[in-house]
Amino acid sequence: MKILKGLLLFLIIVGCAQMSVTTLTKSEDEYARQYQIGRVHNREAVELPDWGDAVNISQRYIFQTQYDQVPSKPIPVHKLTIKELEELPNDQISVIRFGHSTVLLKIDGDFWLTDPVFSDRLGPVYFMGIERFHDVPLSISELPDIRGVLISHNHYDHLDERTIRVLHPKVQHFIVPIGNGHDLIDWGVEPRKITELDWWENKSVGDLTLIATPANHISGRILIDQNEALWSSWVILNKEQRIFFSGDGGYSDIYEKIGDKFGPFDLTIMENGSYDKCWSKEHLTPEETIQAHQDLKGDVLMPVHNSTFDMAFHSWYEPLNKVSQIADKQGISLLAPVIGKPFTFNAIDSQSMLTSKIHWWEDMVSKEVVPVLSQK
Repeated sequence: MKILKGLLLFLIIVGCAQMSVTTLTKSEDEYARQYQIGRVHNREAVELPDWGDAVNISQRYIFQTQYDQVPSKPIPVHKLTIKELEELPNDQISVIRFGHSTVLLKIDGDFWLTDPVFSDRLGPVYFMGIERFHDVPLSISELPDIRGVLISHNHYDHLDERTIRVLHPKVQHFIVPIGNGHDLIDWGVEPRKITELDWWENKSVGDLTLIATPANHISGRILIDQNEALWSSWVILNKEQRIFFSGDGGYSDIYEKIGDKFGPFDLTIMENGSYDKCWSKEHLTPEETIQAHQDLKGDVLMPVHNSTFDMAFHSWYEPLNKVSQIADKQGISLLAPVIGKPFTFNAIDSQSMLTSKIHWWEDMVSKEVVPVLSQK
């Protein structure tokens, strides 16, 4: 199975070879993106893996000794109930991790989902896909009606066909970066439910405003559709509170610009996992996650994109270990609850909400092997 996954990784990397990634070093006026002739055009490019790099990365995956890639014990999951969700207050924001980058938010009494992935495996070929570490805290059939779904980009770990096909009857709105609507339509979503946004564009749903903001990433689901759809981070604003959802994206000054434009944020939901020196331009290391949170003028940091799928060379618990250590040293409020555990906060005193530090993963860390922490 490891060899099969290595070959699959090779195909994915080759599909990304020689592509470009936005580095976001231009003035604000130049951040405006255009979707032209069916392809997203980047202003500046960084070199991504070529064929030789793809072979090297795949060989690393197959032959390199890796430690604690998957949990040795079941990851704790709080089993949600509909009653529990209904009893969450309507005048404050509640947040619940479902795994990876899937987060259920209750805002002004409505439920929203980010990058919903409920499948047991990831990838274009299901039977050989990357396996999920843990159950979801609530099945799709048990979910309440969803006011809206935010999609950051179309990679398999963020836009999951199996999930969308089952979920869409419960959803009123799908808000996606430009170019992603056609996949949703193919999977049964009614076009009237879909809003595509370019960077810096926004959509209002009731009293909530959702703004697509830039990110340093790429897109593509097969070898021939690379960068044909846009990717984005998201700003979520209601009358009193501000939330930032990073999706995936490497570090740059864009976080500071978003912070200046829309911050300070009561909560930042930030990518923290699946990083590696070979794809450092597209993903955040824990150190960069902390820095981006500070650039955004964030109050409370919720790290996601970890503890659900084995998608890199680091141990499954390294992202949470490292980001919590840095947050403790710098006095940053970190929200890393047990998956499925609801957390509610208000705009007046979000600092005092973290009355105790929950490091649920520490009891699951191997005591026999101390792996070398992944480098950028």
